[in-house]
Amino acid sequence: MLNKRIYELRSSFGWTQVQLARKLNITKQTVSNWENDNIQPSVEMLVNLSKIFNVSTDYLLGLTPTNSISVDGLPVGFISHIVQIIEDYKNK
Repeated sequence: MLNKRIYELRSSFGWTQVQLARKLNITKQTVSNWENDNIQPSVEMLVNLSKIFNVSTDYLLGLTPTNSISVDGLPVGFISHIVQIIEDYKNK
């Protein structure tokens, strides 16, 4: 599950393996190995991945089926606008 989530998230950001590797200061081969399920990221790298993709480690590990975003600290008007954008994308 982790390998698929890394691939899906990387692809959704429009990043190549090289671009993700640069953001994490690792090699492209490491990213490739993760995505091919040859090796697993360290706990530290798992946390870095969750930060860079703005997802929980539980989501990366497949423990929660859905991704979520935090709207903590945003004004109510902004939150309602974000919800409307999400609904518009779902209905396309």
